[in-house]
Amino acid sequence: MNIQRKLGLLCAVATLSAVALPQPGAAAPSKAEVQRAVDRGLNWLATRQSKMGHWQGVQMPYPTAMTALAGMALLCEGSTTTQGKYAPNIRRAVDYLISRSRSNGLIGDPTRDDRYTYGHGFSMLFLSQVLGEEEDAERREQLIDVLIRAVRFTGEAQAASGGWGYVSCKDQPNFDEGSTTITQVQGLRGCRNAGIPVPKEIIDKAVAYIHRCTGPDGGVQYNSHGGGGRPPISAAALACLYNAGEYDDKYVPKVLAYCKKQFANVASANFGHWHYAHYYYAQVMYREGGKDWEEYRDKVFAKILAEQAADGSWTDSFVGPVFGTAVNLTILQLEKNVLPIYQR
Repeated sequence: MNIQRKLGLLCAVATLSAVALPQPGAAAPSKAEVQRAVDRGLNWLATRQSKMGHWQGVQMPYPTAMTALAGMALLCEGSTTTQGKYAPNIRRAVDYLISRSRSNGLIGDPTRDDRYTYGHGFSMLFLSQVLGEEEDAERREQLIDVLIRAVRFTGEAQAASGGWGYVSCKDQPNFDEGSTTITQVQGLRGCRNAGIPVPKEIIDKAVAYIHRCTGPDGGVQYNSHGGGGRPPISAAALACLYNAGEYDDKYVPKVLAYCKKQFANVASANFGHWHYAHYYYAQVMYREGGKDWEEYRDKVFAKILAEQAADGSWTDSFVGPVFGTAVNLTILQLEKNVLPIYQR
């Protein structure tokens, strides 16, 4: 290949990169641009739902978790089980998750999912948001029954440390992990907001667990046994403290300062799990509001829009496009202020 052709190819790559990636100081995307991206993403998500009503990942299927997260993204649009463009998709997702509710309260299938607490927690979150808008009396009673048993299962699955592992403590004693703990607490908060009884001691133990896992610099470690501060888990833990109503918790300013430092560059993914981290950090920043939210929003929206595929989806290297798309759509729709769990 001659030097002129090489230079030509390099210039072409540089031009594509300039178009594809948000540049420092670039104008924030307009509301119309954001809405177009959301519309394309929601359409992609809706068309990927199986006939059974579920979604799943690629490398790691997690059908229960993926269904709940995809359902949340559709709820953020404003549709419910009975009204709106995506009502049929939401109804099928609800039917699927209800069908996965077991007699012991677990929402999921432990024979197919070796990390079933994720799906259980996200399902509590999704179904609790559905319950608030459900108009059918019989379906409301069904959802209430599922969620009461789900809360009971979560309480029984809690480890002695106050956290939760990838599975119930009955299946794996003496193990806990930060990210699954946050999933349970947010699900429990959604249930409590929907009128489902949630024992206070479960939340109190979880908050104490987060306190023990918080290092001097504000970073929240992998679990109660150590593992060092993890930016994604720290962002999730901060959202968890807010969900638990701990707005004045003395740990909040410390963890918030740590997160602001870690996520100052929204394009950075040195810590891994970008979508998971910003799913929670965006919730934190939105609750903070004001200039902090606006500056973060403009940067993260620009990055998300620049990375949208031609078919409307987003990818995630760990789980797959359903996860990446559902998370990005949730972030992009926070300002719609539709779901109680995300409201200020």
